[in-house]
Amino acid sequence: MTSSTNGTGRAYGTGAADGARTWRAAAQDALYGPDGFYRRPEGPAGHFRTSVHASPLYASAVAELLCRVDAALGHPAELTFTDMGAGRGELVTAVLAACPPATAARLRPYAVELADRPQGLDERVTWLDAPPRDVTGLLFANEWLDNVPVDVAETDGTGTPRQVLVRPDGEELLGDPVSGADAAWLERWWPLEGAPPGSRAEIGHPRDTAWAAAVGGLRAGLAVAVDYAHDRASRPPFGTLTGFREGREVRPVPDGGCDITAHVALDACAGPGAVLTTQRRALRALGVDGTRPPLSLAGTDPAAYVRALSSAGEAAELTAPAGLGGFGWLVQPVGDACATAAKLVS
Repeated sequence: MTSSTNGTGRAYGTGAADGARTWRAAAQDALYGPDGFYRRPEGPAGHFRTSVHASPLYASAVAELLCRVDAALGHPAELTFTDMGAGRGELVTAVLAACPPATAARLRPYAVELADRPQGLDERVTWLDAPPRDVTGLLFANEWLDNVPVDVAETDGTGTPRQVLVRPDGEELLGDPVSGADAAWLERWWPLEGAPPGSRAEIGHPRDTAWAAAVGGLRAGLAVAVDYAHDRASRPPFGTLTGFREGREVRPVPDGGCDITAHVALDACAGPGAVLTTQRRALRALGVDGTRPPLSLAGTDPAAYVRALSSAGEAAELTAPAGLGGFGWLVQPVGDACATAAKLVS
């Protein structure tokens, strides 16, 4: 490979000679290839803690939302719950357990994940590698879109956005100028033209496409995407691409040894009628309340006080504005029954 430097100190190159590829191609293999991170036996829970793992209150809130969707749909004979990016089935299992018996009796649960079906998963759960089609109910994607691989752009010394290439060891260099659909997406959603050298953006149209495909499988109901997010007015100037391993943020290296993730432009993913809100607002509307129990309860029923105090602590973690509560929620209705999506999370 031949290379030269530019005004940012970053090397230019074609990448062909030493395995450098775009971040999207490299991350796809590193996360989902035969030896990819998401196919490792410990699963995502072995490396990071999501809202699903933080507290059973989260699954209870999702079950409450499912019941609200069920009511809006008029209690169909078959109601579906689809867990996108299901990991090892933790959320779908907990939602099944939290559903009222009458709802659970009509529920068709799906888990969508590229890894193999985990042993011991409830036999009622259908395990798929792609979203189901022509179903009615709730599709819920908790921290799925941030792991849909995307390309990265960086401005060179003249302010021109270029593709960022990455070698197997994580070293980056700049490739050709961004063009075509990538350039069009950047212009609309994350403008870089003329930005200072070294400015970066994640090119999000693969996530827009993936989300539209998942939502397109619903005949009627609601689709919810939950993720760290930003909007057009507050894009981070240097992007958000990073890695995670064993509970710690690490340098992103596309070798299958760490998660590779980037925050999501949920506003770009949103379709007609969608509502954008925060996890804090949504969970509070679904009954997750971090209010501490009255101290008087400790005197009359100490065990109940301890349980209520523990629940309040878990709720506070899920709704903390600077933590999990700051996640974005994209609430997308499908069909007339759920058209007023805001009412289902308020």
